[in-house]
Amino acid sequence: MTHIKKLLMLFAFLGQFFALTAKVKVEKNINYTAVNDQYRQLDVFYQKNIAKAKDVVVFIHGGSWSSGKKNIYWWLGRNLARKGVVTVNINYGLAPAYQYDRMAEDCAQAVKWVKGHISEYGGNPERIFLMGHSAGGHLAELINDDPVYFKQAGITNPVKGVILNDAFGLDMKEYMTNAEKDNNYYDFLRTFSKDPVIWEKGSPLHYAENSKNPHLIFYGEKTYPAIQIQSERLNKLLVNAHVPSSLHVIPKKKHVGMISQMVFGSNQLYDFIMDFLKHA
Repeated sequence: MTHIKKLLMLFAFLGQFFALTAKVKVEKNINYTAVNDQYRQLDVFYQKNIAKAKDVVVFIHGGSWSSGKKNIYWWLGRNLARKGVVTVNINYGLAPAYQYDRMAEDCAQAVKWVKGHISEYGGNPERIFLMGHSAGGHLAELINDDPVYFKQAGITNPVKGVILNDAFGLDMKEYMTNAEKDNNYYDFLRTFSKDPVIWEKGSPLHYAENSKNPHLIFYGEKTYPAIQIQSERLNKLLVNAHVPSSLHVIPKKKHVGMISQMVFGSNQLYDFIMDFLKHA
C-alpha cells in the first residue's frame, strides 16, 4: 500500500509538473558565434505566447571555471519561463583550455546574441538581466563591470541588472593571496595563472565603480567565508555609490544548495527575483 501511495504521489507530481511546463517552449543548442562549438551554445526557454515582450534572464552556470554546462540547469530555465521570464542558459569555454578572460569574452558574445535575437522568442532586448551562480556569478559581474568585454563584442553594455547567487571570485586577488594551497587553489591557477596582476585584473570588485545597474545578491548562511565577505563588500560599495542593491542571506544553505534549491519553482529565491525584475 505504501508503494502504491508513493506511485500515486509521483504521478500527481509529474502531472502537475507537465501541466505547469506545458506552456513553456525551449530551443536548444543555438550557436551564439559563427563557430559550431558546444561550448559556445545556448538554450532559450520561453512561453508560447510571445505577443508581449518579457524580461530576459541570461544564466551563467558555475563549476569552478573548469566544469558545468547549461543542460544541467534546464529546470531553472523552465521555472523562470513559467513565471513569464524569457531565460537563456549559456555554455562557455572552460579551463584548462581557456582562462577567465576568454570565458568572459564568450559570455559577452552570448549576451550580444541575446540582444540581437531575443525578441524572436518574446523577450525584451531592453530588459536583459545577468544571473550567475558561483564562478558564473564572477563572470556575470566581470562583464558587467569591466567595459573591455562588451567593447570587444562590439556593443554597449545592455545589462539592465545583475543577480548574483553565491558568487565566487569577486576578488580573486584577495582569495588567491590568502587561500590555503589546496586542490581548489591549484585548480584555480589554471584559470587565473600564478600572476597576482592577473588575479587583480580578473577581479570584478576591482571595477565595481563602473557598476551602475541594480543588483540582487544572495549568499548562503553556511557558504564559503570568501563568498560571504566579498558579497558583503560588493553590496556595500554599490549602496555607498547610490546604486540600487539588495542582499539576502539564505539561512542554513551551503554553496551547492544555493542553486540546487531552485529546482523547486516555489523556492523563495524566485520571489526575490521576480520582485527585483518588477522594480528594476
